[in-house]
This record gives sequence, C-alpha cells and structure tokens, in this order.
Amino acid sequence: MAEDKSKNNLSEAEEFEKKADSYDASQIQVLGGLEAVRKRPGMYIGSTSVQGLHHLVWEIIDNSIDERLAGFATQIEITVNEDGSVTVQDDGRGIPVDIQKKTGRPALETVFTVLHAGGKFGGGGYKVSGGLHGVGASVVNALSTKLDATVMRDGKKYTIAFDHGRVVQEMKEVGEVPLDQHGTIVHFYPDPDIFTETTVFDDKILKNRIRELAFLNKGLKLTFTDKRKETAETDVYHFEGGIKEYVSFLNKGQEILFDEPVYVEGTYDGIDVEVALQYTTGYKTTMMTFANNIHTYEGGMHESGFKTALTRVVNDYARKSKIFKDKDDNLSGEDIREGMTAVVSVKHPNPQFEGQTKTKLGNSDARAAVDKAFSETFSKFLMENPQVGRKIVEKGQLAARARVAAKRAREVTRKKSGLEIANLPGKLADNTSNDPEISELFIVEGNSAGGSAKQGRSRLTQAILPIRGKILNVEKASMDRILANQEIRSLFTALGTGFGADFDISKARYHKLIIMTDADVDGAHIRTLLLTLFYNYMRPMIEKGYVYIARPPLYQVRQGKVIKYLDTDEELKDYMGTLQPSPKPIVQRYKGLGEMDPEQLWETTMNPENRRLDRVSPEMAKDVDEVFELLMGNEVSPRREFIEKNAKYVENLDA
Repeated sequence: MAEDKSKNNLSEAEEFEKKADSYDASQIQVLGGLEAVRKRPGMYIGSTSVQGLHHLVWEIIDNSIDERLAGFATQIEITVNEDGSVTVQDDGRGIPVDIQKKTGRPALETVFTVLHAGGKFGGGGYKVSGGLHGVGASVVNALSTKLDATVMRDGKKYTIAFDHGRVVQEMKEVGEVPLDQHGTIVHFYPDPDIFTETTVFDDKILKNRIRELAFLNKGLKLTFTDKRKETAETDVYHFEGGIKEYVSFLNKGQEILFDEPVYVEGTYDGIDVEVALQYTTGYKTTMMTFANNIHTYEGGMHESGFKTALTRVVNDYARKSKIFKDKDDNLSGEDIREGMTAVVSVKHPNPQFEGQTKTKLGNSDARAAVDKAFSETFSKFLMENPQVGRKIVEKGQLAARARVAAKRAREVTRKKSGLEIANLPGKLADNTSNDPEISELFIVEGNSAGGSAKQGRSRLTQAILPIRGKILNVEKASMDRILANQEIRSLFTALGTGFGADFDISKARYHKLIIMTDADVDGAHIRTLLLTLFYNYMRPMIEKGYVYIARPPLYQVRQGKVIKYLDTDEELKDYMGTLQPSPKPIVQRYKGLGEMDPEQLWETTMNPENRRLDRVSPEMAKDVDEVFELLMGNEVSPRREFIEKNAKYVENLDA
C-alpha cells in the first residue's frame, strides 16, 4: 500500500511539472497602448452598463471643467447629435499642440493615446482637478469607434482623428481663427462592441449631472442640446449663487425654517471650501458632498469635518444661549441633522479618492479645512440670528425625543445574525438557503398574490413577504412613526440590516429585493412608496444594485394549447391580428397578480429563465423621490402642472 501511494505521489509530481513547464514567458501578456482599456474597461469607467456609457461624457466634461477651475473656461456646450454621438466644446485655453518631449509626439495626440498623460501630475497645468487619474481623454478614445478633436489656440485651428483609439489622421493645422477664439472640441462615438447593453445616451441623466456641475461651479455657463428630437432642444444652466442656489433647488416646495440658506466660503491650507445649508420643517436629511466636482456618494473626510463641526457648534450654541439646562445631554449629530439640506464642496490640489469611480475622499486635511471654515461662520450666524438658532436646537430636541421612542421599535428589526430566524415576521415565507448571494426577497402586494407566489416559488432561493395595502409615506414622517408602521417593521426585520443609524448592508439576508406589485395605479403607488422608503432609509441597497422591480404581464392570450403573455394594449392588438379566427382566442387581462395561479406567476414573473426585472439605479430612485417631494410639497402650482402633464399615463394604467 505504501509503495502504491508513493507511485501515486510521484505521478502527481510529474503531472505538476508537466503543467508547470507549459507556463512560460509566452503566456505573460503585455498590453500596449490602450489595449488594456479595451480588455478591461470596467477598471477605468466602473462598468460597461448605462452608467459606464455616461461616464465617457463625464470624463470629457471634467477636462473642460478643469479649465474652469484653472480660471480660463467660462462656458461648456454639450451636444447629443442626430447619430447618437456626443460633442463637448469649451472656451478654455485649448489642449497644447507642441511636441511632448517624452513621447516625441504632439501633446494633443499624447493626451488621447497615452494613459496617465495630462496636465494634472504636478507639471503646472492645473492646481485643482477632478481628473485625478489623468486617464479621461485616452480612455474615452479607447472605448470609441471614432473620435476627433479640434483645438483653437494662439490664432490657429488644429484637428486630429482616431479610430478605436488609433490615430487615423495625424494632427494638422487647418486654418486661422481670431485670437479671442480658443478652446477644445471633442466629438466621439461610443463603441457598441464595448457597450453591448446600450449606446443610447439618456438625456435625463445628462441633464441632471450638467445642472449639478453648473451649481458646483458658480458663474460657469453650461448648455445641453439634444439633436435627436424632432425639434432640437437647448437647456442652459447658469447659477451665480452656486451651491447656495443648489440648496434652494433641493428644498423647492418644502416648508423651510429660515429663508436664505447659510453659505460658507473659504480657503485653508490650499483647500477651497464651500458649504451651504438650510433646514426644513420635515424629517428628511439631504446631504450631498463633492470633491473637485466629483459626487462623493460615500462621503469621506470632508463630510466627516462638516458633521463634527455642525454637531459641536449647535450644542455649544444651545449651552451658551441657556436653551439647554445643566443636566441636559448634548444632541446627537443625527438629531441635529434631521430636516437639514446641505451641500459640501471642496476643491483639493491633491485629492485621494477610493477607486477610479471616486466615491469617497480620503484626505484628512480636508476634514480640518471644512471643520474650520464652517464652524467659524456658522457660530457667528447662530449668534446673529438667535430666533433661527433656537428653532434649529428645538427641532433637534424633538428629533432626540423621537429617537428615544424609536429605539424600542428599532430593536425589533435588529437581529443577532443573518442565520437567526426566530424573530422573523410571521407572514414571511422564508427561503431555505442561508446564502445571501442567491437569496431573493419578493415584496408582494396583498395576501392573494402572496399565496400564489408562495406556492409557485423556488423554496431554495426565493422568500415571499406580502404587504397589506399602501405603506406609510416616509417623506413627511418621523422615525418613530416610520418604525411604528407594521409593514415597514416587517420589511426591515426580514432584511436583517437594521434601520436608520444602525443600517448595515453587510447583514442583508438577500441580495435581490424584488418589488412585485400589480400593473395598475394602486400597484404603481405602492411601488413608489417603497422606492421612496428605500432611497431615504436604505440607499446602500440601491447603490449596491440589490433592488429590482418585477414586470408581470398585463394579458394572457390562449388559443388552443398555445399561450402568449403580453405587456401592453398595443402588443395585444398586434398579436391578435396575427391569429387565425379558429379556435377562438381567449384573452385574460390580469387586474392583479392574485388572479394568476401559482404556475402562471412562476412562469411569467418569478422564473429566472423567463422573468423580466428592472434594476433600480440611484438615478431612478432619486427621480421617484423628487416626484414624491413635488406631489407632497406645499406649492400647489408645480403639483397641478405635473398632474395635468401626466394625467394621460394614469388613464392608460386604468384602461
């Protein structure tokens, strides 16, 4: 036996050596030029989905914004052309056209063909830049079928053209222009072989970001033109008030505690700091942070500095003003931020972001700069406006009392581990797998649909949670009211993530959260209420891509043994026109999911092989939240205008 084992070991060793010998230098790939970008595009733009597609536009706009930050550009024009390509033009200095010493090629060619080439690495081109990695122009070029650039500087005009990142027309001078005509024009076509999901730019996503950039760069004029429409539309974004106007925009339709947002501007240790904030009478906290115009969704040091300063200043003011009694505890940061809308923007000469997508700022000096800039100005503001200061403190005290009341309710949603199911809500039909990555939670409207879903599901991976009626609208509810709502409490208990300050996405028991409601007005309303809840109180679930909307069919057509499911009246009409009169087709319209038997519900809406799910993006959830704010706000005319404009869609849903 020992001899046989030795032979086996020898055989294994020989096999290993044989395989090892085949792994030599010929198998080590060295990707030259921009090949690495085309091979692994996600490393440079995050993904090749819709978000990655639009990231191409952001990279080119960022280069133009950098010209603004350097004190040169005054306007940027963004155009989506009839053929789906994009053109970005600025009136900055124009990309240099002289020979770059290291490459021996014109600088204009170098910035579009060499990674990490640009004026952002200490060469004196830019003091502050959003393009930290210096890969923007070259990456866009690599991921485009065609790209051409035009530069106007020093009274001359130059052009260059590329195909899949390779030069097809070398830079050449094509004429003269007036000396006051200067800047860069970049025109590109995204590559459908890279962006297989879509190469169609969403005008809403583009407009939202362009407007945001206009707020963040006061005085800069940005225009957006969409030539794909029958009549080309041009939107102009220009805000002299900058982020102060941004806060007013975010609070539009809300009842506010004081009229003008507080605005802070200052420079500390070379870091430019801007903060604007205003309080509403509601319970929702909106805080947006930016570093070098990049939206830092995950916050970072600048956000930490602001929160620390705000908490300290408000508590100090409450004690100095004798609003607090000696025995009173300080307010928590969460209490003080309730109802607050704030925008924090820093411009850092050497920003340290986490990853190419730049969602978190790591510079500790940014924390100190924001703390110092904000605390000095806000302390002065509170002392000069004692009525406003008292309102802010009293609002925080109300929040503190609500927090204590909510603490008991929150304990119900907290679980010791993801595997512990003793405290799960009774109406939850849980799945048997303990692996969150394959586990799905269907939130189903009503017990009838819940019954069908429970019978038709895959028990290993799919859990069912029926909810009764419409959940509480969280837009105008305090946390204790939210957690007192049985349906919301059941949802967070099932998820296992905790709630509010205790929310921890790593404890999520399901990595797919699927909203499955009826295809009618009530179903749409319930879906909107749920999305508003998720966006405000469990946004990491959306940002991680865990939230989905199921798309059940509206019609079933049965002719003999052939069954067809259809989504719209138009599809039904077209399909019926293709059928023979005999046997007579039977049409069933599903008014609700409860009308489907378990087999039909599984086949159409729950079976991973057949179902259609829409992943909820942060942009989609934000849009839903903004619409809800509009509908629930205090201004009547915007609400009336929205309802009149969209009434036709309600009629279609009720048809």
